[in-house]
Amino acid sequence: MSDYILQVKNLHKVFTSKKISVKAVTDVSFNIVQGETIGIVGESGCGKTTLGRCIVRGIPATSGSVLYTAEDGETYDFLNIDRNKLKELRKDIQMIFQDPYSSLDPRMSVLDIIKEPLEANFPDMSKDEMEYKAIEIAAKVGLNTSYLKRYPHAFSGGQRQRIGIARALVTHPRLIVCDEPVSALDVSIQAQVINLLKDLQKDMGLTYIFISHDLSVVEHISDRVGVMYLGKMVEFAETEALFSKPMHPYTEALLSSVPVADPTVKMDRIPLKGEIPNPANPPSGCYFHERCSYFLDKCKEVSPEYCEIRQGREVACHRAEELDLRGFSYDE
Repeated sequence: MSDYILQVKNLHKVFTSKKISVKAVTDVSFNIVQGETIGIVGESGCGKTTLGRCIVRGIPATSGSVLYTAEDGETYDFLNIDRNKLKELRKDIQMIFQDPYSSLDPRMSVLDIIKEPLEANFPDMSKDEMEYKAIEIAAKVGLNTSYLKRYPHAFSGGQRQRIGIARALVTHPRLIVCDEPVSALDVSIQAQVINLLKDLQKDMGLTYIFISHDLSVVEHISDRVGVMYLGKMVEFAETEALFSKPMHPYTEALLSSVPVADPTVKMDRIPLKGEIPNPANPPSGCYFHERCSYFLDKCKEVSPEYCEIRQGREVACHRAEELDLRGFSYDE
């Protein structure tokens, strides 16, 4: 029996057309222990959402494996199982989408939206039981159950996201991929939804993959964090270690951009040079070398190996062990 509920191994996703091919996710690997939260961060376009959708098989991965350990202790490759087994296991892995407006069908009542996963995954369940479970989970996420016959347009952004959370929870999944679940919400509502997710995790023993570009939110909710750049994982570590001592120049630059709620504190920002390279034509060597202030000549030619440089800390950088990126100085 595996110690991990999910193991992502060498996951690749390439989008192809007649003229170009785009490597959206390249050789991403990480493991998740049941009950923990893994944060995935990076700039827009780095492949975070594509990674999440490949994991839940919302879009087909090009290669790699997603090994899921079911409650019976058996491990299945979620990307390479037959349709019947996939349907049986799909209830265990659900997704919360980024946009609480476009992710809800405007022609369905809230009750029907929450019931829909039950209808798809539990065909033998009676309608009365489905309705009871939908009302029960709606109350659990803080929705007024007397409004469930209404349609999504009658609800605010925060309430709609609660509907999306209820829909993901109604099958009692073990793992949920949260794709920027608070980015479209006001700051005050963000805090409510984040606290709700943490409470639900404690009550229901949930495991989260939390995708976001908001580093302060990720720091608050995550046990470990992975940093992606141009489709690749460049650093992965425990949250406290990563935020206190980044070991990849890209992580350092991202953390320096987090605002501090104190006007007397002078921010020591690290501006990144240039734009994110075209994923259809990425640079040679290290993808980040054109924007990196620490690069060496070999960074232009040799892609750094993504490896564990110490227990629990994986980095893809030629200078990871040499540079302490918080206050380290060295001779050029």
